[in-house]
Amino acid sequence: MAEAAFTKRVFSGIQPSGGLTLGNYLGAIKRFVDMQEDDYETIYCMVDLHAITVWQDPAELARNTRELCAGFIAAGIDPSKSILFNQSQVPEHTQLAWIFNTVARMGWLNRMTQFKDKAGKNRENASVGLFAYPALMAADILIYHATHVPVGEDQKQHLELTRDIAAKFNHDYGVDYFPITEPVIEGAATRVMSLRDGSKKMSKSDPSDMSRINMTDDADAIAQKIRKARTDPDALPSEVDGLSERAEARNLVNIYAALTDQSVEDVLRDVGGKQFSEFKPILSDLAVAKLSPISSEMARLMQDTAEIDRILHIGAEQAREIATPILSKTYDIVGMVR
Repeated sequence: MAEAAFTKRVFSGIQPSGGLTLGNYLGAIKRFVDMQEDDYETIYCMVDLHAITVWQDPAELARNTRELCAGFIAAGIDPSKSILFNQSQVPEHTQLAWIFNTVARMGWLNRMTQFKDKAGKNRENASVGLFAYPALMAADILIYHATHVPVGEDQKQHLELTRDIAAKFNHDYGVDYFPITEPVIEGAATRVMSLRDGSKKMSKSDPSDMSRINMTDDADAIAQKIRKARTDPDALPSEVDGLSERAEARNLVNIYAALTDQSVEDVLRDVGGKQFSEFKPILSDLAVAKLSPISSEMARLMQDTAEIDRILHIGAEQAREIATPILSKTYDIVGMVR
């Protein structure tokens, strides 16, 4: 069977579950912006259907979806270069997800560590959607025949499941229809950690606001959070190995490296030997210079939510132009009479 030729196409999405953080920006959105300048078609999505796998207040969900869109645009995603939309406006995602629910195996989903983490000890009380959402994530990607997905380390397992579903569908139906999507994992800060505990991921759900930099924080808040970030008493090392047992130091150096598009090695050549009393003001100035224009532009965009809705509607129409024929062909392959 000849291998199909697929257009180089990127898909990725973020849940609008409230509060974009520096982790979202460096781990995802900054790379989304970079990739729209490369040789890819780029499709970016607010995955609102994933968000409701745990309870969301409806008014908050709508606001968070618009704020996430504002964050995408403020960070540099250009709706004239990338398709930008919210997932629920493109019903082909859920239609393909049902097909993939019949392809994915229970054992595959039982192995998903994120379900175990989110469901906790009372997994019998978790929603069916929370258990099955990796099949919807596979549909999000494959409804566009996306060939590349920028992912953080915590999503790697879900992308492997997407690859397994594509391979099993192709095998079961004797076709070479869905691409085996490649992960794009790169950069110094694919996983940004808490400013209060370098062993934990930076999270919008952390009860301490000082643990994270929010993309809506103003310059003073950004500077204060970096100034008060937990560190250790030692000077910064000149070699990467010197960060191996120093989680908080490694996190701040990674953030600096990601904000300046440098490697950690290059950063340590410049700042190795400095005390944190010297390094934190440098990092603070850099973070304010890079992030406060984004927060200001987000605030401006949120003054006109009708324009945000218009952008999302246009993006959804563009997304459906790609998705509709792919779903139609999938139905033909499966044997649906239409």
